[in-house]
Amino acid sequence: MEPGRAEGAALDRDGAPDFFRTGSEANGEYYCAECGYGVSVRLLLPVCPMCRGRSWEDAATSPFARSRA
Repeated sequence: MEPGRAEGAALDRDGAPDFFRTGSEANGEYYCAECGYGVSVRLLLPVCPMCRGRSWEDAATSPFARSRA
């Protein structure tokens, strides 16, 4: 995986989700690691508009994601 870029679910060796920083290239849905606010992006991850957080989780691995069942 290219640094800072998320292309699908990514877990580290311990099974914890990868975090992506504000300004990283991204395409998809992400949740703020601080407050859980969700965004859909196509270019760069923003600063969270709710809490000013700068760390994001891919929606596919985030505990904030809604169940799709």
